[in-house]
Amino acid sequence: MADKRFLSQAFGQEKSGAISPGLTRRSLVAGAMGLSASAFLPPRAKAGIAAPEVLPLERQDYAVARRHFHTHLLRKMPAPEKSSALGTPPGATRITYPGGPDGSIALVAWLSRYQPSKTLKPAVLFLHGGNATGDGHWALMKPYWEAGYVVLLPSFRGENGQSGNYSGFYDETTDALAAAAYLENLPGIDRNRFFIAGHSNGGTLTLLAAMSRTFRAAAPISAGVSSWRYFNRYSDEICFDETDEREFIMRSSVCFGPSLKCPALLLRGTEERPFDADHQLFVDRALTSGFKVDKKLLPGTHNGVVPHAVEESIRFFNSFA
Repeated sequence: MADKRFLSQAFGQEKSGAISPGLTRRSLVAGAMGLSASAFLPPRAKAGIAAPEVLPLERQDYAVARRHFHTHLLRKMPAPEKSSALGTPPGATRITYPGGPDGSIALVAWLSRYQPSKTLKPAVLFLHGGNATGDGHWALMKPYWEAGYVVLLPSFRGENGQSGNYSGFYDETTDALAAAAYLENLPGIDRNRFFIAGHSNGGTLTLLAAMSRTFRAAAPISAGVSSWRYFNRYSDEICFDETDEREFIMRSSVCFGPSLKCPALLLRGTEERPFDADHQLFVDRALTSGFKVDKKLLPGTHNGVVPHAVEESIRFFNSFA
């Protein structure tokens, strides 16, 4: 779980460090991330989703594959996390961007405040963790704008009472790509220093987006690379036809490693569940893309590692300046 200092900052209690004894650590983390405590409840158990003994390696470019594949949703549902409507957190400008494959879904995003000038600014598209957006996610963005980056944090279809159906990473990737197009076309943005990062589910989307279009570099944090593993754990989130292996393949970056279109640094906490084999397989396959790909462990848990990982991503992005 996140450490006490991070939690107290997220609750505006940095000076005193006081945390109410009536709050559980689960509710503390949920509140820090702007989510309900149910977001951290154990997933529902079921028989399990059987992954192939060897995860498939696709030779077709992921961007091309996406043009020919449409997910078959058997359940039409909002994002599977209870959440409140989105406001505007301190330091952010609320905007809407045209999500969906045809721009038909207006979705909320938060943009750091900046003044366009002749001196172009680097930018980061950051994809949040979980299946809802909260003020706590935005608080984590502060190091980016303090380092001189323009940062956009988008929400996705079906989140926080918004339009659209949850699809479990696939159509959400379309939303992430739409948010990228919005950010890079803002005045004063340096397209040669246009980066992408994200945590947890957002890290998973970061890799899928970075195989779909070009960024200068990508820094996924605690990303999942195998959708079989994710949906085996969170089976209640399966809304597509699970009898179709292609549905899992198209949500698994490890199957399309050679499609990576920029350098990448995979970050993860030392106390997270060990998925070293999956990550190493992704790195091995992605290296054939011709880009430098590496992974790094940082001290911390799945949620507690985020502040450190954001700082590490800034160092990584600065190396391309």
